[in-house]
Amino acid sequence: MKNLRRLIPSTCELVAFEAAARLQSFTAAGQELGMSQTAVSLAIKRLEDQLGFKLFVRGHRRVELTQRGCLFFTDVSIGLSHIQKSILRHSEPTDCRKVTLSASVAFTSLWMAPRLQRFYEDLPDVELCIHTSDRDVDLASEGMSLGIRRGDEADWPQYDLTMIAPEEIYPICSTAYIDCFGTPDTVESLLAHRLIHFSNPNKTACTWLEWLKAGGVKVVSPLSGLTINDYVSVIQSVVEGQGIALGWAHLTDRLVASGSLVRLTDFSFHTGKSFHVALPKKQSHSRHIDAVRDWLVNQRMVLSQDIRCEPVRLRSA
Repeated sequence: MKNLRRLIPSTCELVAFEAAARLQSFTAAGQELGMSQTAVSLAIKRLEDQLGFKLFVRGHRRVELTQRGCLFFTDVSIGLSHIQKSILRHSEPTDCRKVTLSASVAFTSLWMAPRLQRFYEDLPDVELCIHTSDRDVDLASEGMSLGIRRGDEADWPQYDLTMIAPEEIYPICSTAYIDCFGTPDTVESLLAHRLIHFSNPNKTACTWLEWLKAGGVKVVSPLSGLTINDYVSVIQSVVEGQGIALGWAHLTDRLVASGSLVRLTDFSFHTGKSFHVALPKKQSHSRHIDAVRDWLVNQRMVLSQDIRCEPVRLRSA
């Protein structure tokens, strides 16, 4: 290592060479680096003199790498890239590593929490801060990096959206409920059971009436049952055997797969809407924000093989 100072050329010469080799032009390299064409040419001449071999074949209006120049360019590019990444990694302020995710309490509790260990393993450099709210806050004005949003581009024109999951809904209950009240015979017979309704003024959500209509059931009277404005509490009530509720697949598939909940029918209502990771269009973002967004989206593929949700199939009405 003591001979490095004598062997390694100056950074200026290496950077000039990398740019000229990549762009195949001394003039273009000078424009990129803020140097004159003459300065680039002199830097490369000094480099060639130190190395003892030609890097370029100089022609009229263009230059081409020699065979040894090509090999040297590959090594220099890799070396400078590693140095750049290391500088960025170690000089980046701690605040730049913080990523704030705005999400509902239900998404945080039922989707994110079971995946946090995997998140820490995959993205150890990210400082994640989850802001829970059942109101869809404006991400830019609230200083949030990312958000989970239901809808499509027409609903959220101010964001770049990347889909996590389509909206798919099916009825769920617990084995304790089935032990006490039996399994519904048909989709229509769900009307005779205890239904738990989710209703929150800050969220647009599918109702039992809409789900039954999609399943071909005509409802002629108002639906009774327990109404709760917090979806996590809905799920808790279902787990405790208090009734049958609607399950959003991306939130409840894991609970069904583990046996904590039972899916009651193979019919799912696909609303045509989806859940997305939202990124404000006019807001600059760090590589850590990009990494979290990509990680959230990739969970759909990474974990889908881990989940097998077998429904209890009900007869048609």
